[in-house]
Amino acid sequence: MNKNNFAKHPPMGWNSYDYYDTTVNEAQVRSNAEYMASHLKEYGWEYVVVDIQWYAHGAGSQRAQFQYIPFSTLETDEFSRLLPDPERFPSSAGGKGFAPLAEYIHSLGLKFGIHIMRGVPRIAAHLHTPVKGTDVTADQIADPSSICGWNPDMYGVRCTPEGQAYYDSLLELYASWGVDFIKCDDICNTNLYPNNPFSGRHEIEMLSRAIRTCGRPIVLSLSPGPALIDKAWHYETHANMWRITDDFWDDWRLLKDMFHRCELWQSHVSQGCWPDCDMLPLGKLGKGFGQERTTNFTPEEQKTMMTLWCMFGSPMMIGAELTLLDEQTLALLTNHEVLHLLSPDCGARQVSLDDCSAVWVSRDFRTGSVCAALFNLADETAAVTADLREVLETAESCKARSAAPCAPIRSCEDDGGIEAPCTLRDLWTGETGKSDGCILGAELPAHGCVLWQICP
Repeated sequence: MNKNNFAKHPPMGWNSYDYYDTTVNEAQVRSNAEYMASHLKEYGWEYVVVDIQWYAHGAGSQRAQFQYIPFSTLETDEFSRLLPDPERFPSSAGGKGFAPLAEYIHSLGLKFGIHIMRGVPRIAAHLHTPVKGTDVTADQIADPSSICGWNPDMYGVRCTPEGQAYYDSLLELYASWGVDFIKCDDICNTNLYPNNPFSGRHEIEMLSRAIRTCGRPIVLSLSPGPALIDKAWHYETHANMWRITDDFWDDWRLLKDMFHRCELWQSHVSQGCWPDCDMLPLGKLGKGFGQERTTNFTPEEQKTMMTLWCMFGSPMMIGAELTLLDEQTLALLTNHEVLHLLSPDCGARQVSLDDCSAVWVSRDFRTGSVCAALFNLADETAAVTADLREVLETAESCKARSAAPCAPIRSCEDDGGIEAPCTLRDLWTGETGKSDGCILGAELPAHGCVLWQICP
């Protein structure tokens, strides 16, 4: 398992991609950070992440034809490292990089993150620019046979001491800027190569080594997915989070499929090691893609997504433009009791899954409390039930994500036996009810859920 302890809790924050695509600028990042500090920070939201192509001139200007303009002008330094485009990030001018922006975000009590692509800029290889700390140039560490299938900016880096020196120089730079979080793309699953989808393995290791020696705690997030379950040990050793899906958007089919992905990865969630369900496509999305829109998820689907992500223990990155959040979406993101399920003191497991329903249980090892979530995966209103005995037996088999003290489970067994009705408190609404003896059940709308704390 990852020993760096940089992400004791699943990272929570905002990422610019779902709303801005490649076009986000400094003013927009600052305004989202200010909103987070005022409205979300007290609930655990803290990372502000600038996503892809912050270094590209003219990014988004040919969006109808290209998401990533082929061989566009990229801002680089004398050591083959990408720098922010000063037109979009004016405080970076004069070689300051992201240091001024990071300093501002830190002043708000938040943390700063950036997206990077695996590898070395192609333009640096073509121009034979130096690699800091070596006597070689970028073309000598670049592997032209290792490329990304959807972004034209980079070549892979060879597994050599000079290649490691390049990654060391990157992290030296990022640490000097005050970066707290790196999302590295085209590395978790190099899906251009179906016969070798883990071809970026050595670059994961290079990044991990560079972080360990840079002198600053920096969370490492790997994209895109789907992560390879047979490589779980490698992700857990070298990264803090890794995507278990390709890009996740506001499509019910993708959300329903996530129950299967969470089932596959549920035994690999632990403190510092967080399988990642991807961003939360809530609120306003898509402006940088050419059409601003409100999420396609229904209110019930939004609640289902939030409940599953929290029960499972996924990192939580909001994709919306924060300054346009409505009250209903803000309420979803600021429920202390639901967000507590992300705690490393908790552990969760799926109880059951079929095409029409799912049941999950979460156990708080510090307090002994148990929560159960019932999900209606059908396309119409339906009753979902679970056997309380099975729920509690599954809760007993849960493992804490951290070395939390192990309090015994508090359940209705402590108050009259399992056959007696339990008090059920809905963590989303605060309403209370009773179980039907040893049966938990609810009539749920299409794609909806209920999240109960089982009270003794």
